Amino acid sequence: MLNFTLATPMDFSLSDHQLLIRDTVREFMHTEVRPHVKDWERTDHFPLDAIKKLGALGCCGMLTPESWGGPGLDTISYVLMIEEVARVHVAMSTALSVTNSAVQLPLLAFATEAQKSRYLKPLAAGEFLGAFCLTEPQAGSAAAAIQCRAELQSSTSSPSSPSYLLSGTKTWVTNGSHAGLYIIFAKTQPELAGKGITAFLVEPTFPGFTIGRHEDKMGQRSSPSVEIILNDCVVPAANRLGEEGQGLKIALSALDGGRIGIAAQAVGLAQGALEESVKFARARKAFGKSISEFQAIQFMLADMHTEIEAARALLYHAAFLKDRTSPTSSVSPPTVAPASSRHGTQPDASALDRHPEPAAGEGSLFSSTSHESRLTSHSSSASSRAKLYASEMVNRVVYKAVQIHGSLGYSRESEVERMYRDARVISIYEGTSEIQRTIIARDLLSR
Repeated sequence: MLNFTLATPMDFSLSDHQLLIRDTVREFMHTEVRPHVKDWERTDHFPLDAIKKLGALGCCGMLTPESWGGPGLDTISYVLMIEEVARVHVAMSTALSVTNSAVQLPLLAFATEAQKSRYLKPLAAGEFLGAFCLTEPQAGSAAAAIQCRAELQSSTSSPSSPSYLLSGTKTWVTNGSHAGLYIIFAKTQPELAGKGITAFLVEPTFPGFTIGRHEDKMGQRSSPSVEIILNDCVVPAANRLGEEGQGLKIALSALDGGRIGIAAQAVGLAQGALEESVKFARARKAFGKSISEFQAIQFMLADMHTEIEAARALLYHAAFLKDRTSPTSSVSPPTVAPASSRHGTQPDASALDRHPEPAAGEGSLFSSTSHESRLTSHSSSASSRAKLYASEMVNRVVYKAVQIHGSLGYSRESEVERMYRDARVISIYEGTSEIQRTIIARDLLSR
């Protein structure tokens, strides 16, 4: 008889701290947000006050260490938060995902101590939101094709305080009309293509910075996506993030981490659509009985549930690998406030922009053959698998949800109609499904 001893047994359970985070956010979304979602979406209202309340719970800087003002949580805790927010209001989860991962993770990895003190602490506290500005009218998936320029200027009156002049236009900037900090990518050496891109930390009060038009979108109406116009925008050289030419590396690292958040968003939205469908199927009568008794409805619900669980497994595995391989990971016991202490708390105050990724052949950050690089590459591929499957899964799930609701599902009065529109963009931003397949195949073929 064979006797196997597992050195590390598989354990898929959540810790008490993680359950506390999930349940606290779930209660908040149910009591503070759900009653207002229809009105917010109808009026394109950005729920900044509600986001600040979540910031008081620690949800605006979950992955940021305590030394920089965040709770320093693990990635599983982060995706649990995004899931619960997206389950009720996807647009709010988009705002939180951008400020948590696309903005704060690059600051953690590449910012100076002075930059972290000025920007990271208030971001983690939810005092203001961050925005990620890479996409341009003619540069989406091909991130190296951006045309925004940055030119270093030396002031004759103050030669010790040089500045960059940024010129160009950024589009689809999530949080763009409400952010206090923008990570903007521009070419300092255009002749070097992707290797000539540099990242900058830009405040909305800098001269030459203008918020342009708002996109009139199909879904996620409460999450503003705006155009940013830079007309010789003056950015102090001290606000350069990383070194010159390091911008594409910074952008790709942010997008890689952000894909996990988008996968969590997809899982949360799909879960919400399933719950609405189960509730409707039980209540709706046809031919003298509940439609939940019909096999056609049961099969759709069963498929929805199975696909959600499959996506969730890919998501949690990607989050687990992210914590194992991230050099900025700082996992410590959560400090999210329990629900009982939440009421009345008021703190002080990109992902439609998050779909760029270099096209195949433009180079990879993970070309090293070292063990650490292979682990990082595997983590990146896992994030892409989670994002690919979850983003396409949610579109299949919301389709079935509308079908189960029948004509009501086509009405603006139903939750699933909004969910159907909100889901469509998830397979586009943070790297399209086609880009994710390229990343997955590249990793597979390099082994």
